[in-house]
Amino acid sequence: MHTSRRERRARVLRSPIARTGRSTRAAVAELAGGLGTALPALGLLVWLVVVAALCPVGIGLLLAPRTLRGLRDLADRERRRLERRGEELLPGGEVPATLRAALADAVVRRELRWLPVHAVGGLLLGLVGALLPVYAVRDTTFPLWRHLVPAGVDSSPWWWTVQDGRGAAAVSLLGLGWAVLTVVAAPGMARLQRSAGRRLLAPPPGADLSLRVAELTATRAAALDAHVSELRRIERSLHDGAQNRLVGVNVLLGAARRSLTRNPAATDELLERAQTATEQALAELRAVARSVLPPVLVDRGLAGALDGLAAACPVPCRVEVDVAVRCPVSVEATAYFVVAEALTNIARHSGASSVRVGVRRSGDELLVSVLDDGRGGARFAGGSGGGSGGGSGLTGVLHRVRAHDGTLSLTSPPGGPTSLEVRLPCAS
Repeated sequence: MHTSRRERRARVLRSPIARTGRSTRAAVAELAGGLGTALPALGLLVWLVVVAALCPVGIGLLLAPRTLRGLRDLADRERRRLERRGEELLPGGEVPATLRAALADAVVRRELRWLPVHAVGGLLLGLVGALLPVYAVRDTTFPLWRHLVPAGVDSSPWWWTVQDGRGAAAVSLLGLGWAVLTVVAAPGMARLQRSAGRRLLAPPPGADLSLRVAELTATRAAALDAHVSELRRIERSLHDGAQNRLVGVNVLLGAARRSLTRNPAATDELLERAQTATEQALAELRAVARSVLPPVLVDRGLAGALDGLAAACPVPCRVEVDVAVRCPVSVEATAYFVVAEALTNIARHSGASSVRVGVRRSGDELLVSVLDDGRGGARFAGGSGGGSGGGSGLTGVLHRVRAHDGTLSLTSPPGGPTSLEVRLPCAS
């Protein structure tokens, strides 16, 4: 019986060589990614030394609080990077306002110890991890490209001069050595690079519970705010729409009743107007009901509901949904309203010519992104602004997301583009 192509491919992917290749590639990517925080850490370390040297003359005392806040931001970036590798590290939170309180804070002291370790050790490990595969490829392929180098230019990659094919073969063997060293050493170097962050950026003993309690308190407050905002929206919609229509129907019916004896000819017109107002009131009541939980989510799922939003958006919109398994209804409803509010804001304020909406499930999270090419300048509060969204609308979106213990990231520089990214826990 012949083995299918898919089974053979699965067998190859499960082989030790394939697993080694994947682990090496992941380790090299992690080491190179560590440079994204190690290089700023080196600059911040130099600046911290300068600030400490200026403290005796008073200038450093003024610069120190902002420097420590910069350290907290950088440490939180490293925490998020480590979380993508499976390390569960909570954010550091707010830095105490005064310098004395900040230096007494256990988290700040641990970050101060982490900074030189990552700035020196993390940087060296990242550079070695990024250069080893480059050297391996360059030297292994040296016999193939050394003839392409113009005459008179020394093409030797190292300190000795390569004059013949035997020397080129030696360089190629050296490249194989670099490749073997990469496979053997890269995973260990990646573990060593992340060890400082795992050890020093974790909360102090006993702080996990208090931080989690504070996080849950903020989540509960956000849920209550979202609930109150939703009730106010429904009340406003009913008051300004259906209630006014029904008051008008009542007035028209009263006028029609009186006209039966005084002016029977006008009765038919009044009843027709009352019927029209009743139909409008029913339409507005249906719209309010749909805004609470759109039936299209139940009928067509999240992908179909978002396609409907994109079709109704005046700005050309492309939707990409990759969600193989249905999420909880409340999570899908939140994702739907996030996209609906974002598209509304884009149509009203951004001046964009195109929008891209992406929704995908990654593990136990639903990732929602909305990107437009408008003028930017969106913000969470303080008026409508000229950007891609009004402040109050985005604040409502933020409350909805936090009610699910999710996160929202908004990037909207003046001139655009605007990127809205939401992560919603959706473990079922």
